[in-house]
Amino acid sequence: MSVFWKRTLLGLVVLVVVILAVLRYQKIQTKKASPEETVAFYIGGPEGVQVEVDYSRPYKKGRVIFGGLVPFGKVWRTGANEATTFSVNKDITFGGVPVKAGKYTLWTLPGEDAWAVYLNGRMYSWGVDMDGVAQRDPEADIAAVKIPVDTLAEEVEQFRIAVDTDKDPVELTLIWDRTKVAIPITY
Repeated sequence: MSVFWKRTLLGLVVLVVVILAVLRYQKIQTKKASPEETVAFYIGGPEGVQVEVDYSRPYKKGRVIFGGLVPFGKVWRTGANEATTFSVNKDITFGGVPVKAGKYTLWTLPGEDAWAVYLNGRMYSWGVDMDGVAQRDPEADIAAVKIPVDTLAEEVEQFRIAVDTDKDPVELTLIWDRTKVAIPITY
């Protein structure tokens, strides 16, 4: 192999390493602004249903959230960074819709008075394309429910997905700004 080809190959390897390092750095910086969180809970005790939700938690930072940053009438990846995932180890009903055990992505369509909440059978690497448009494929939806919006008395700065096990049925809650959406889950 000639010196020219050795130097060219070495240059390409160095370029690839630099590009990968920059992409990794950008991912770390992005996750600082919207840290990752996992919510895990049981319905019916440890022998019952285990649910796990993995998502990223953006901050309000003085912005108008619903109807602004997150427009009404457009699908939202429900968090930041990668698409939010919802895993369940046994069959459940999600907002009254039967759902088989498995791993899904969680999407929402915010509205002023009610939200559509979707579980989708496909996994998506980031959740949005380069233009910020949600990548959800509606053909892969396995559950779609309409949930009324509750208005909170106090503002919540950082997006939060939580579970209210004191309710019967248990509710998966999506909370941000002055908005709360609660999806009942039973098995």
